[in-house]
Amino acid sequence: MEIFYWQALLGYIIDIVVGDPPRLPHPVVLIGNSIARLESVARKNFNSAEGLKIAGVILAATVTVGSFAVTALLLYVLQEVSYLLFLLAGAWLVSTTIATKGLAMAAREIKQLLARGDLAGARRQVGMIVGRDTGDMDSGEVARATVETVAENYVDAVAAPLFYACLGGPALAMAYRAINTLDSMLGYKNEKYKHLGWASARLDDLAGYVPARLAGGLLLFAAWLSNRDWKQAWRAWRRDAAAHPSPNSGIPESVMAGTLGIQLGGRNVYGGAVSHRAFMGEQIEAIRPDHVNRAIDMLYLGAMVAALGAPVFWLAARWLWTGLVP
Repeated sequence: MEIFYWQALLGYIIDIVVGDPPRLPHPVVLIGNSIARLESVARKNFNSAEGLKIAGVILAATVTVGSFAVTALLLYVLQEVSYLLFLLAGAWLVSTTIATKGLAMAAREIKQLLARGDLAGARRQVGMIVGRDTGDMDSGEVARATVETVAENYVDAVAAPLFYACLGGPALAMAYRAINTLDSMLGYKNEKYKHLGWASARLDDLAGYVPARLAGGLLLFAAWLSNRDWKQAWRAWRRDAAAHPSPNSGIPESVMAGTLGIQLGGRNVYGGAVSHRAFMGEQIEAIRPDHVNRAIDMLYLGAMVAALGAPVFWLAARWLWTGLVP
């Protein structure tokens, strides 16, 4: 168990310092390619709603178990060769499940485009990290979408991978990342994916349930550390999080909104259809591009709190294993 903690901590450091070098093969890209191929196979062999649901369950299970098994087998072989190689390879694999630096860079680029008055460029760029239509967004809506994505991905790409890395090592962190990738590719509630992606969406909700609530507490602590209004963030969490359509995403979004003194949620457009999301937080300040920088600050501070708090994850994991394994 102790090695899981050190691999998680080293993985966080690698992500912060190096990020995702474009020339190195990325396991999440390989997972995404596998999902795309399996989706193609499923659609060729199943046409009915029931058949697509069954195919979706098989697809989600295959990708999740396969990601865990391949990672575990690779690390087992490396451990037989060299313990140091096993340690470093495991840390690198954990780092590929975390995306603090990459998320911050993407958000910062959007803010810079807005600051230069390049709204068209900002719309295109934010369209690469959100699933909603961005072509008619004004600058405030672009900033809101960016802050919401930073908040949501604090769970998906920081706190949850670290939690699972401490619970079951790099293999379990990779399995979680596979689940999250399944949801991002298939977990839509539209006509195309409502059957095939049903299992992926539910699995992502289940896998993110505990980490999202831990992440909410970590963000509150980060707000307190940075002398921001953590009490307002706590009120927003209690009042608004449950109104979000996701059982998990409402927590980091409401806490982020309360911390920054802005209001998230509202009018979104998906495939041309307007959707009104529940509001998160109170509009003490009108949202501006500068709030993107503040959200990035919270992302980095929250990531540091999560990494330094990894011993808490490790102790929780040890307690869980003690209860589950005789």
